[in-house]
Amino acid sequence: MSRPEILFPLFGGLETLNGIGPKTAEAMENLRITRPRDLLFHLPYSGISRARRETVQGATTGEVVTVAARVLRHTPPTGRGRPYRVMVEDAQVSFPLVFFHARDRYLQQILPEGEERIISGKVEFFDGIPQIAHPDHVVPMDEEASIPPFEPTYALTSGVTAKQVIKGVASALDMAPDLPEWIDSSLMKQKGWPTWREALTAAHTPENGGDLAAEAPARTRLAYDEFFAHQLTLGLARASRREKPGLPSVATGRLQRRVLAELPYRPTGAQERAIREISDDLARPVRMNRLLQGDVGAGKTLVALMSLLVAVEAGGQGVMMAPTEILARQHMEGLQPLAESAGVVIELLTGRDKGKERKAKLEALAKGNIHILVGTHAVFQKDVEFHDLRLAVIDEQHRFGVAQRLELGRKGRAVDVLVMTATPIPRSLALTQFGDMDVSILDEKPPGRTPVKTALISNERMDEVTEHLRHAISQGRQAYWVCPLVEESEVSDLTSAQERFERLRAALGEGVVDLVHGQMPPDHKDTAMARFQSGETKVLVATTVIEVGVNVPNASIMVIERAEIFGLAQLHQLRGRVGRGAAASTCLLMYQPPLSETGQRRLTTLRDTEDGFRISEVDLQMRGAGDLIGTAQSGLPRFRIADMERQADLMATAQTDARALLTTDPHLTSERGKAARTLLWLMEQDQAIRLISVG
Repeated sequence: MSRPEILFPLFGGLETLNGIGPKTAEAMENLRITRPRDLLFHLPYSGISRARRETVQGATTGEVVTVAARVLRHTPPTGRGRPYRVMVEDAQVSFPLVFFHARDRYLQQILPEGEERIISGKVEFFDGIPQIAHPDHVVPMDEEASIPPFEPTYALTSGVTAKQVIKGVASALDMAPDLPEWIDSSLMKQKGWPTWREALTAAHTPENGGDLAAEAPARTRLAYDEFFAHQLTLGLARASRREKPGLPSVATGRLQRRVLAELPYRPTGAQERAIREISDDLARPVRMNRLLQGDVGAGKTLVALMSLLVAVEAGGQGVMMAPTEILARQHMEGLQPLAESAGVVIELLTGRDKGKERKAKLEALAKGNIHILVGTHAVFQKDVEFHDLRLAVIDEQHRFGVAQRLELGRKGRAVDVLVMTATPIPRSLALTQFGDMDVSILDEKPPGRTPVKTALISNERMDEVTEHLRHAISQGRQAYWVCPLVEESEVSDLTSAQERFERLRAALGEGVVDLVHGQMPPDHKDTAMARFQSGETKVLVATTVIEVGVNVPNASIMVIERAEIFGLAQLHQLRGRVGRGAAASTCLLMYQPPLSETGQRRLTTLRDTEDGFRISEVDLQMRGAGDLIGTAQSGLPRFRIADMERQADLMATAQTDARALLTTDPHLTSERGKAARTLLWLMEQDQAIRLISVG
């Protein structure tokens, strides 16, 4: 498939545009502009009113003023480095125009003495007298219409002037074709959106500040086009994966019933709904690709186990993968008693398994004698072979790349994939990053989880906190104390975990306090964790190693030191480590005063809500999408016009619309489908284009 001819002019060189030579074209690369199409999507970010007025009298410093003025006299410079001045007079005052390094002949030509000119530029005051240095526009009276009453302002770069951009844009708009409409006609009507070409023209010729707002119809429409193209791409990817045959794994319910009978409580409505959605997917002859989003403590592990049991009931195997060994062991501890009560063989495989033991596990796995394997990325190694792998459950998606998901898919004939995350992902991000996946959400807490009381406390009250801890320990409770850095660095006043550990040990006694941090050997870390889990030690001083998944029901106090420097999502994850048992739990956010405005907002948001989705939305507003998941590996699309964070509703509409179009026209062959193909070429969605040409 090749690019439609109608788009050729937009993908030519920039030199095809008026006023853009090779040098300017090269400079524009810094703005990510290499073709006329890019210049069309380079929208103005603000504007200047150039409506004509009577006089410069009463203007403020830096204000742009447009007046009609008579040229009185020219005064060439009196010495090196002095300016050339032209005295002019408007309806009320006379004032100078000032030019440095000017060419006399040129100035006499554009400002002949005795004639009137329209002059527009920024007013400055020198000894109380107004002046305009290097006016932006000087035109004869009969050419006044050439100055727009409201002039757009564009982002520029070294070697590119505003005039060149304005001229280039006008030329690109002239060559922009009328494209067939890809937006659903009823949506266009409901939103009152202009056509593609009208929208571009309106966005580049604003009449006032309102036309520059993201909510302006022209801009919203152009943002929608970007979202729609992106969602079509994800939809095509989803469809193409669904066309690859999967193996239906149909639940008999035999093993699931045994596990449910062992549970001390009933699953929540949200858990039951998720289990049903996953079981339905597994029963279909297409591959599942589902995201299970659940806030801290929403009970994802049970949903994962029930899903894995479907694979086992259908005669296959399942694998559950975690990003770290501690987490893999913990999943194993949580799943083992339940799996064994149902007579299911479950085994753990990590990088530590060596020699005979490892060999025995691999043989059992290849024969099908192990039903469920729990492990770290050690599961990816070449010699790990399954007898009949049906389902892979991946915990904490962002630690596993897409490539690793595919690698796992190759371990079985047609593996279904369930990705779990405890990081509530704001809706807009879920739509962009996981738009090709189906999503199940756990939005209820299982019974027995107590709400966590959160308080802000200044680190000047450290002694009180230590005293509070001593009292809690005497009543048999346990606590986490999280520190931001491992060792004291000269540039930083953050208390190191080591030093905090020593101080707490001195205050609370030997054998009561333990330490874990990222630079410890793994076995030391595991030993310390095990001592804390068994209740042998009462306080665990830690860096954020404990952030994901650690489960100690008896721990009911979480102290986070220098909480203001952590991200919101991270604080929410840490707080989720307590409140897992029956005891009332507290989370103390210790900060170093004075708090900045963002620090204050972050900590009060956390204090006022336990809803992870609400917290994630605030986090997204405060930090932006790239920071939330680390721009390097985020794989997020870069939109030129659309704003993922502020236009989440528009993204949701685009997703619904794209899915509806692909349901009725999967290969985009209808009139509207062909128009959508043009959009995909225009937005350079190569992946989607490849998928249609295959389809």
